[in-house]
Amino acid sequence: MSSIHPPFIAPARFDNAADALAQVQSIYQGSLEHLRNALGRFVAGEALTSHVRACYPFIRVRTETVARADSRLSYGFVSGPGTFETTLTRPDLFHAYYLTQFELLLRNHHVSLEVGTSSQPIPVHFSLAENNHLEGSLDASRRLLMRDLFDLPDLSAMDDGIANGTLEPKPGDSLPLSLFTAPRVDYSLHRLRHYTGTAPDHFQNYVLFTNYQFYIDEFMRLGHELMAQESGHDYTAFVEPGNVVARRAGLPTQPGDELGTAPSRMPQMPAYHLMRGDRSGITMVNIGVGPSNAKTITDHIAVLRPHAWIMLGHCAGLRTTQALGDYVLAHGYVREDHVLDEDLPLWVPIPPLAEVQVALEAAVADVTQLKGFALKHIMRTGTVASTDNRNWELLPQRTPERRFSQSRAIALDMESATIAANGFRFRVPYGTLLCVSDKPLHGEIKLPGMANHFYRERVDQHLRIGIRAIELLREQGVDQLHSRKLRSFAEVAFQ
Repeated sequence: MSSIHPPFIAPARFDNAADALAQVQSIYQGSLEHLRNALGRFVAGEALTSHVRACYPFIRVRTETVARADSRLSYGFVSGPGTFETTLTRPDLFHAYYLTQFELLLRNHHVSLEVGTSSQPIPVHFSLAENNHLEGSLDASRRLLMRDLFDLPDLSAMDDGIANGTLEPKPGDSLPLSLFTAPRVDYSLHRLRHYTGTAPDHFQNYVLFTNYQFYIDEFMRLGHELMAQESGHDYTAFVEPGNVVARRAGLPTQPGDELGTAPSRMPQMPAYHLMRGDRSGITMVNIGVGPSNAKTITDHIAVLRPHAWIMLGHCAGLRTTQALGDYVLAHGYVREDHVLDEDLPLWVPIPPLAEVQVALEAAVADVTQLKGFALKHIMRTGTVASTDNRNWELLPQRTPERRFSQSRAIALDMESATIAANGFRFRVPYGTLLCVSDKPLHGEIKLPGMANHFYRERVDQHLRIGIRAIELLREQGVDQLHSRKLRSFAEVAFQ
């Protein structure tokens, strides 16, 4: 069967980032229109006689020297002489991000950027607009016929070999310019809609994760409270699952706001977004319980290239000197979660990031008004163990207790090590601040009434600490936040 492509656009060179991005947008939009037009005809019942294909745009840079403008940078440069390229998607969503990456490449290497149409097909599913759906429109035979007429998602183009450091380019192949290919990004954008109930467009560059609904309830209360205020802050909207948008008092509604509808049932990991115009607001996700969810959501949020993510949750305190309600600032992790063992070997250390650690400790001091030695009464810095066994307490007691003691662990949970390890893996600055909610090794277990009272009493303060930490990180700027210790030997240029 022959194949129909959109009009060919020859690769072109650009010395201006905005012009290069405009070309990316033109190629991408032309590809989408080609696919959407053909798909519309197919859904309407037309008998297509040729395979329909459109491809992603690519950007390429060629260098002949290891020199670059500024060796202090943690991104924005290629690793050495060679040809580097990546496919690109959703230039509307990633406009500011792509523009920054293009500008850094031009500034650091003083070479032209080459933009053209790649040979990587756009899966037809990824060409659908936000509110377009095919289910119910096609019968089983027409859905099967789609496989012959359109390109479907190809998992071989979506693996994480670049991020994992396992990619081995074939002789003559270009080296990667970014951690994720365009199909991998598109795949995660679709997964984010499914898991969080909100569009990727609403996600902000600072992310809080929690494993308790109490935190979400408090975040929702705060979000609506801020939206009722016309001034005093820079947040512009609060978005809930179903893309339900509440604009700040005094601000007009935006096109698409009317399409938001509260879901009949909550998604698996609902997300809430306290938005700012520059995307430096706060997204909060209830990941539920367990390392599997923690890996799943961070696998997908990583493609949005956030500036930081922080875990706020409850943990089991492991030391007799801890009291319920004390805080734990993780500076190391015992990884017994197992979900990342194939992607990130256990011998890889997950280091604390000074910028995030300092911000979290300062936030605890700011919110509690405790300083210096007094702060040690309610917060301890140390190793957090994360397990995939929710009933670890039922193991023969000398077994976990001995391991905890040998590792110097001071707390145990099920998600923090996964979130930190995936932050390390995907070069996203990470941090963990937990609150001791029980001490099983010392006979202090959660009882229903006591637990509910404790959660409600402590959640407000804990959440305010997390938000304050993000404010501090935002104020110091992203150039300080992104650490060179997250970069590998031959690192990609894109942040």
